[in-house]
Amino acid sequence: MKNNFFEIYSPEIKEFSKYSYILIPDSNIKNLNKVYSLIDINKYNIPILTKTEWCAAKLEKIPSEYLLKDEIEVSAILRSTKNRSFQLKRTFDIFISIFLLLSTFPIVILTIFLIFIEDGFPIFYIQKRHGIDNKIIKLPKFRSMLKTAEINGPTWAKKDDIRVTKIGKYIRLLRIDEIPQLLLVLKGEMSLVGPRPERPEIDEFLKEKIHLYDLRYKVLPGISGWAQVNYPYGSSTYDSKEKLSYDLFYIKNQSFLLDLLIILKTVRRVLTASGANPNTK
Repeated sequence: MKNNFFEIYSPEIKEFSKYSYILIPDSNIKNLNKVYSLIDINKYNIPILTKTEWCAAKLEKIPSEYLLKDEIEVSAILRSTKNRSFQLKRTFDIFISIFLLLSTFPIVILTIFLIFIEDGFPIFYIQKRHGIDNKIIKLPKFRSMLKTAEINGPTWAKKDDIRVTKIGKYIRLLRIDEIPQLLLVLKGEMSLVGPRPERPEIDEFLKEKIHLYDLRYKVLPGISGWAQVNYPYGSSTYDSKEKLSYDLFYIKNQSFLLDLLIILKTVRRVLTASGANPNTK
C-alpha cells in the first residue's frame, strides 16, 4: 500500500513511486522548477500539492501555520473575499431569515415566557462582537445564563457550566438562543453563513496567539459556518485555532452551494441536538 504522502525538502531524493501524494513546502519554494523536474509526472502520475492544497483537498480546512510563508495562498484567500455571488447570497439571506422568523414565532413567544418564569428579566442578552473589517456589532441572544454569569468579565463557556439556567440548557442545545440574530442578517451586519463572530476582548487575545486570525473578518460573520458544522463548540485557544482553519477554507471556497451545504448540516445538527457542548480538549 502506498504511503499517504511525501514531503519534498531535498532535491536529492528521486524515488517517488511508492507515494500517493508529493507535498512541497509552499507555493513560493525556491527553485520550484528544479523540484518538478525531478518528477516524471507521466510515469508516476502523482498529485503534487502544497501543504495548504493537501489540507484543503483532504481535510477541508487550511491551518494558518501553513500560510506563514505561502503568500500566494494568502493572496488567494483575500481575493476570494470579493465574492461575485454576493448579491445571490444576500437575497438568500433575506428570504430565509424572514421565513425562519415567521416559522419560529411560536417558539420565540414560548422561550420568552420560560426565561421570564425561571429568572425574570432581561430576556435578551446583548453582546458586542466583531463584524466585517472588525467593526463592532451588537449581537442579540436569548439569555441562557444567570444574570450574574459574567460579573467578573467575559469567559469561555465550559461543559456543564453552572452559570447556564435550566431552560438555558435546552435553548442552547436546540440553538434557539441564536434566533434573534436573524434580525442582524436582515440588517446586513451578518449572514446566515460565515465565520462566527467573537467578542472583542477574546479576539484581542487570539490575535496575539494565532497567525492570520484577522483574515476571518474579511467577510460578513455568520450565524452558522463551516467551522460550526465541522468542529465542536470551542472553549480554548486550541479550539479557536482549529476553527480558524475551517474558516479560511470557507473564505477561499465560498459559494452559494457551499452555503447551502452548511445550512443543511446546521439543520441536521439542530435536529440531533449535537455540537452544542464545549470541546473538552
